[in-house]
Amino acid sequence: MDLTKFDQKHVRATDIWGETFIGFASHCSQAFLTHEYGGDEDGVIIGNFLLYNSQIAAMEEIEVHGTAELRTERLTLRRYTPEDAETLFQSFGTDPEASRYSGWNPYATPEKAKETVRRFIKSYDDERFYGWAMDVDGVLMGTIGAYDYADDQIEVGFSVKRSWQGRGYATAALQKVLEYLTENEGIATVTAWCAAENEASRKVLEKAGMRHIRTEKDGLTVGEKTYDKLIYAYQNV
Repeated sequence: MDLTKFDQKHVRATDIWGETFIGFASHCSQAFLTHEYGGDEDGVIIGNFLLYNSQIAAMEEIEVHGTAELRTERLTLRRYTPEDAETLFQSFGTDPEASRYSGWNPYATPEKAKETVRRFIKSYDDERFYGWAMDVDGVLMGTIGAYDYADDQIEVGFSVKRSWQGRGYATAALQKVLEYLTENEGIATVTAWCAAENEASRKVLEKAGMRHIRTEKDGLTVGEKTYDKLIYAYQNV
C-alpha cells in the first residue's frame, strides 16, 4: 500500500487483526523505521500507535470537524486531557503577565484550571468547539482556541508560556488554525483582538496573515487600565 498519500491526513485504519485506529497519520520511511526500530518496511504512526505496512488491512482518509489534531513542523495541536490542568495552573494561572492585556484567567487556581479543562473536554462532542493545547515533544507550552461561532464568523485567541515566547510557535499555531477553520470548517471570517500596547500579540496576528480592520478607542479595560482595542480579521479568499 502507498502510505505516503496518507501522510499528515486524518485517517481510519484497520489492521490485519481487525482493530481500528482513527487519527492523524504520519508516514515513516523504511530507512527511518529500520534505524529507530529495526523494521524492514515503511509504516504510519497514528496517535501513539505504529503500524507497519504489512500490518494494515485497509486505510482511508476521513473528514473531521471540531477540535481535530493538527500539526506544524515543530508542534502538535491536540485535545486537552485531565492531566493538563496542573500544567495550565502553573504556567498561566500563576503568571500575572498571562492575563495582563486580557483580564481572562481561567486557570487562576487549581480548581478553576480543573473545571476549565473538564468543560473543554466535555465540549469536544460539539463540532463547532475548537480548543487545543500546544504541545512540543510532550510539553504543553501554549493554548489556542476559537470561540463564539455565529453568522459564519468565529473569534480566535492564544497564549504561550512566557519561557517559550519569541520562538515562532504562536505564529505557526495560529496559521494552522486559521487554515483549518476556513478551509476544513468552511468558516468565512476569523477575528481576533489585542490591546494596542500588546506588541507581541500584534506581531503574531500580523505574521499569521490577519489584517487590522479597525481600532476601538479605549475599547478594552483590564483592572484599572484602559487600552485601545485592535480588531483583526482573516478570510480565506
